[in-house]
Amino acid sequence: MLHPVGPLPAAVYWRRRLLVLVLLLALLGGGGWLGVALLTGSDGEAAAAEAAPTSAPAGTPALDRVVPSLASVQTPTPPTGAPAPAPAAPAPPVQEAGAVCRDDVLALEVRTPGTVPAGSQPVLELVVTNTATVPCTRVLDKGLQEMVLLDAAGNRLWGSNDCFPEASSDTRTLAPGEQVVFPLTWGGLTSEPTCTAERVPVAPGQYVLRARLDTKTSPDAPLQIT
Repeated sequence: MLHPVGPLPAAVYWRRRLLVLVLLLALLGGGGWLGVALLTGSDGEAAAAEAAPTSAPAGTPALDRVVPSLASVQTPTPPTGAPAPAPAAPAPPVQEAGAVCRDDVLALEVRTPGTVPAGSQPVLELVVTNTATVPCTRVLDKGLQEMVLLDAAGNRLWGSNDCFPEASSDTRTLAPGEQVVFPLTWGGLTSEPTCTAERVPVAPGQYVLRARLDTKTSPDAPLQIT
């Protein structure tokens, strides 16, 4: 190997060997550089891929830039503890002048002596008042009037139409604020609608009297019997 033999001069063979050695070194050096480049390139791409999501912030979607998020919209909160407003009551109809007096423009009242002895015959009064600002007409017949006596439990003990019903024809035009008084004497005895039960004096105690004019009813008036 060190002493080439051939028809050519020895220098030729040495140059050939040197050229082969250079080529071999060049191939080895190029392959090594290519391997290093491939390794370093793969590591760089991997690092870039890992850093990409954090290096650049994600862009806002186009729809979110136009329409605000529902989480950021604040809706008004109703106040707590505040009572709901009560619906307004409808206004009553206006009373027409000269027309029939409606129940809501008539005021009924029972007047009593307040305290009477048992077995007495007190005078009671039914008072009808026109509270409208215009005159109106109303039928005030005796048959439409009634007065009843009730005990503390609401039991009916006496009625003015039970045993001695009265009849009359009485239609009146009541001026604004006008009052009509109908006196009635009570015998102090019990009664019932058929007037067939025994009538006895009402025992001492606290009672109330209630009057009626057709469909209109008065407030209760206290009466004490001693």
